[in-house]
Amino acid sequence: MKKNGHIGQLCFVFLYFFAVWPLANPARAMKSQGSPPKLFPEPKIPFAPPHYICYRALSPLMIDGRLEELSWRRAGWTADFVDIEGSLKPKPRFRTRAKMLWDEDYFYIGAELEEPAIWATLTRRDSIIYHDNDFEVFIDPDGDTHLYYELEVNAFGTEWDLFLVKPYRDGGPAVHSWDIQGLKTAIFVDGTINQPEDKDKGWTVELAMPWAVLRECAPDKKPPAAGDEWRVNFSRVEYRVETREGKHEKVKDPRTGKPLPEDNWVWAPTGLINIHYPEMWGYVKFSDRNVGEGKDAFALKPEEEAKWALRQLYYKEKTYFLQHGKYTDKISELGLDGVKAKGYKWPPRIVVTWNSWEAMLESEVEEGKKRVFITHDGRVFSID
Repeated sequence: MKKNGHIGQLCFVFLYFFAVWPLANPARAMKSQGSPPKLFPEPKIPFAPPHYICYRALSPLMIDGRLEELSWRRAGWTADFVDIEGSLKPKPRFRTRAKMLWDEDYFYIGAELEEPAIWATLTRRDSIIYHDNDFEVFIDPDGDTHLYYELEVNAFGTEWDLFLVKPYRDGGPAVHSWDIQGLKTAIFVDGTINQPEDKDKGWTVELAMPWAVLRECAPDKKPPAAGDEWRVNFSRVEYRVETREGKHEKVKDPRTGKPLPEDNWVWAPTGLINIHYPEMWGYVKFSDRNVGEGKDAFALKPEEEAKWALRQLYYKEKTYFLQHGKYTDKISELGLDGVKAKGYKWPPRIVVTWNSWEAMLESEVEEGKKRVFITHDGRVFSID
């Protein structure tokens, strides 16, 4: 009996370590089986978001999609859009660019999309618009990467507006029932829609987004003041199409029979095929000057470099958790010993619990000390 008892105990230990324990420790099991380690997706391009100075419109704009008013003619264009992966991918096939204005009531956005074959299918509001070619707007008023807005519109002018509590990587969710009440949208088509027999030039988008709605997630729930900076991005979804039986159809992959993946062309590349990396979006600085009456300068604020340094910590903590099933407060285990944040003390202070973490960087100066924080779900913010 005693001998059989030992055999039973050995069988239990064997079963635990080779069956139960790997299930409870998937990261270790994966490593022991020789599988490649899991990595959290990180941007594969340097941190270099574009910026734009948004000047005041000379008077309220008539939203007709043409962008012909004096205010629009004076406003500068953004740089031409690039692939969402930036320099890792070729230059887009068609030109896309945008411009911005503001006044007391609206944030105005104009966009120009070169397009030789204009088509659209969706006419119902809040359809999944990116199933058509579209133009998209993303706005994070306080730059903390949480609580931001998204708007998509196709060549018919069909709108889809939604609200993101967090990026999808941090659990979202997207609130599809949210609406930009008072939104004004107009499309001008330089050509014809859904007429494959002719060649089109393109389409322009004009939007007026009311501050009464956009201020909901802004600092102090107020519209921007002169000098404020919001994080913004624009995206264009573009499918390859061909003509079949007198209609535009998406080109299909002969191996799968499904449409080829869409192109994603953006103002601010994120370095991976995911627009929901708000830390990579552009900076829009609001000026009190009337458009065409002088120019303001832009300089990246020191705390933005500190936020980016903490974002590296966020990426590495995500990967560490995927591989070990826990977080760490040791910079060396994350491979971030050599990171620098100009004007801030590195390494940051990291507090870890069994299911979360938070980190903080302090500025080097004692007078007017600033602290920058990041949480386990990616929210980044500063406190004076």
